[in-house]
Formats: sequence, C-alpha cells, structure tokens
Amino acid sequence: MNTMHGEEARVLVLYTGGTIGMKCIDGVYRPEANYLLRAMRDMPLLNDCDYVSTNYADAKIKPYCLPSLQHSKKRLVYWVVEYDPLLDSSDMTFDDWIKIGKDIQKAYDQYVGFVILHGTDTLAYTACALSFILENVGKPVVITGAQIPVFEVRSDGRENLIGALIMAAYYDIPEVTVYFNNKLFRGNRTIKMDNSSLEAFKSPNMLPIAQMDVDIKGKLIGVLIIAACYDIPDSIMNEFLNYDSIFRSPSVAPFAIHDRLCRNVGLLRIFPSISIENVRASLQPPTEGVVLQTFGAGNMPSHRTDIIDELKKAVDRGCLIINCSQCVRGQVDVQYLTGKILYDIGVIPGSDMTTEAALTKLSYVLSKDCWELSKKKAMMVKNIRGELTVTQPKPLRDLEIVSQMTRFLHLNTSHEMEFLRHAVLPQLLCHAASNGNLELLRALRENGANLSAIDYNGRNALHIAASAGHVDAVKYLLTQGVSFQLR
Repeated sequence: MNTMHGEEARVLVLYTGGTIGMKCIDGVYRPEANYLLRAMRDMPLLNDCDYVSTNYADAKIKPYCLPSLQHSKKRLVYWVVEYDPLLDSSDMTFDDWIKIGKDIQKAYDQYVGFVILHGTDTLAYTACALSFILENVGKPVVITGAQIPVFEVRSDGRENLIGALIMAAYYDIPEVTVYFNNKLFRGNRTIKMDNSSLEAFKSPNMLPIAQMDVDIKGKLIGVLIIAACYDIPDSIMNEFLNYDSIFRSPSVAPFAIHDRLCRNVGLLRIFPSISIENVRASLQPPTEGVVLQTFGAGNMPSHRTDIIDELKKAVDRGCLIINCSQCVRGQVDVQYLTGKILYDIGVIPGSDMTTEAALTKLSYVLSKDCWELSKKKAMMVKNIRGELTVTQPKPLRDLEIVSQMTRFLHLNTSHEMEFLRHAVLPQLLCHAASNGNLELLRALRENGANLSAIDYNGRNALHIAASAGHVDAVKYLLTQGVSFQLR
C-alpha cells in the first residue's frame, strides 16, 4: 500500500450523532462519546493506518485516510469532529442547523468538501435548512447516516460514509446533497420514505444527481467518437453523471452563512371536516408563515368558506402561506378551481417543493429583515437553491448547429441526442468563450447546455474566457455559477 505523501483531497466530517456511530449495549443501540472515532482507527476500509502514521506522526490531531482508490491520484484524507453531546436527530433544532453551518464556515477554506453524519429521522430537514443558510456555497456538503451502525457485520453505514467521502472529495458538486444507499440526491429534494429499509430516502420530484454502482453512474468518462451514436447501448449511457442537474449559485459573492431563522412558522394539514378552530389556531399571531398541506394538486374544499376567510385574514395581515400538495410526487396546479381559490386570496403556490423544503425555505426567507414583504413572496416562488422545478430549457435539437449535425449524422433517438450533447456542447462552449461570443454562450445555456462542462483538455469555458481576456464573457459565466475550481 502506498504510504508516500502526495496530493491529498482533504475532507472535514462533522459527526452530529445518529445510528451510524452508535454502539450496541445490552441489545440496544446507544450513542457513546468517542466510540466512533476510536473504532474507525482500526477499520482498514475506513483508515489506512500506515499512511497516517507515516505522514502525520507529529500531528496533534491525526486524520483518517481511506485506502488508495482506483483511478484517483489523490489520497482521501479526512478529519472527524464529534459533537458534544451527540444528538438524536429527533432532538435537532434550528440552533443546531446554524451551528453546523457555522462549523462549515470556520473550516471552509481548509477542505475541499464536507460530510455531515446525522440521524435519519430529521436528516431531510437539516439538508433543506443547510441548503438555504449556506449562501453561495462552492464546495460539496454531503449529509449521510445509516440504518445500521458502521461496526456491524452487515452495515449500510460503512458504505454510506465511504460514498459520501468520495463525493465530497472528488466531485465538483457545489451544493448540499444527501448520500444514501448508493445514490446522491439534492438535499432540498429529499424525503425519508422508509424507516426500516436501507433505501430510506427518495427524491420524488427529481432524479438522483449520481448513483454509485460498479462505477459512478453518470461520470463523463470521455466521449470522442461521434460515429458511436449509431449504436449506443443503455449500459454506456448510464455512465453519465447528471452534471446538468447540479445547482450552481448565480452569485459572484463569496461563501457566507445566514445565521438566523424565523421560528414563527408552522404546518397546517387539511383533512376532511377539519374544524375551523384548528385552522384558526394555526394562523394566529405570532405566526408569520405557514405551509398549507392540501389535497392532490393543491386543492381544498371549495365549500369551506370559513377556512378561506381565515386564510385570507392571515394573508392580509402579512402572513406568508405556501400551498404544498400532500402527495409525495407532483406539484401544485392553480388551474383547478379549488386550487385557484387559494391563489386568488394570496396563498403562494409551492410548486413541487417537499414539505421539509417549503418549511425551511419559509423560515429562511422570513428571517431576511432587509427584504420587503413583496420580495419575500417573490422569493418563495423563485427557485433559489434548486428546491423546485422550473420551466425546462428548449430542446437541444432547437439549436441550429446541433440540428444540422443531427441531420448530417442521421441521429434520431434520445440516446443519440444525449450522446451528442456530451460530445459536442463542451467544445462549442469553449469555442464561444475563446472568441468572447456572448450570444452563442447565452444560446447554448438557453438550450440546456451545462456551462461548467469541461473539454478534452480539462478546461471549462470560464478558464478559456479568462485566458483570452474576454472580461464580459468571464462576468457572464461567473453570474451563471461557473467555477474555476475543478476536481
């Protein structure tokens, strides 16, 4: 095993608690201080003792190091900070979310990525909250946990931890994500679906960003031969990581944490024959915001004028009410009469946000004292962290140059078009950047191009525009979330 000190990818792990690090005592899983840290030292899959003892012999706080990974030139070295006390995720509060955010902020410049070990019960809430309070994040923040502790013979915790570390260390995914059961989800699209399965989390309204299989499904491994478009099996197309779905901050401002959240928010779930007293109690001051969980596509009983009146009173006094569906999948549609009634009185449609995302976003938006009420309402319907689905870009085929290539190569299927996208668009982007062609850059983006895509030389459009001195192109690419950082 290679113990020489070379390039390293350094990751900080924040161990907040949860099943992943628990110890079995008298047949019951319990948290025990320092147990995880001690036990991991002697686990070969989680720590290369020889590498650490050779290269960090004099370190006051010794890191851990994963064994050498195939295809990676950098050793994955990570430090673990254990919270005191360790928290059951059911005990997580707004203050704990802010503490996690501040801990990331303190260490932000020292690591390439961050992993948070967390109990599963409120993991989705934490992922959503962090996605909002971590502003302009430019590095991966991966949250994971387990149904079975890492020390058991059968353990999802071990695989989840290793997978989360790999995603945080080696992949340019600058957002808050959840890694569980070999899948990487956007954090604010994730819900806990099952309390007894290893596949505990789902993202009902968005496909996973990546999937860990024999290889990282979706990783762009190099597509150079256009002729291969004529016969592309599914097994090859599945080797593409969905980089297009990664959310990148459009702001050029530096990373910061918003360390306040509004506590005066709540949930109101509509059910048949709900009493007006229940509704009224949920809307009374000091309540500033409510997530209204309605039927189907955002509907509620149209004959319940008493409920409509109470909701309108709350809206009129400045309370933000967000309409979200009780369904796991789908979105609010104001085209139905019973949903339009809510829209007409000022209830804000929540699109396809999860309840967890809507509640934490509402808390975040309401805490922005510098924003007027009108802006807060506007921000609730705006996609600010990838938490809701926006109108899809025009099909790739609509771009004239691509249309001509598809005709020339006789391409017809969606697989062939996807292959062409990954093979050609990075080159077109870099060509536009090298010439400072803003019109082409905008056209490519409008047609669904990933502006952060790299060419065969490992450069993206921002690198090329900067080296060519095209200031306007650089400014445009920065405002579209393109980063200089490459993994």
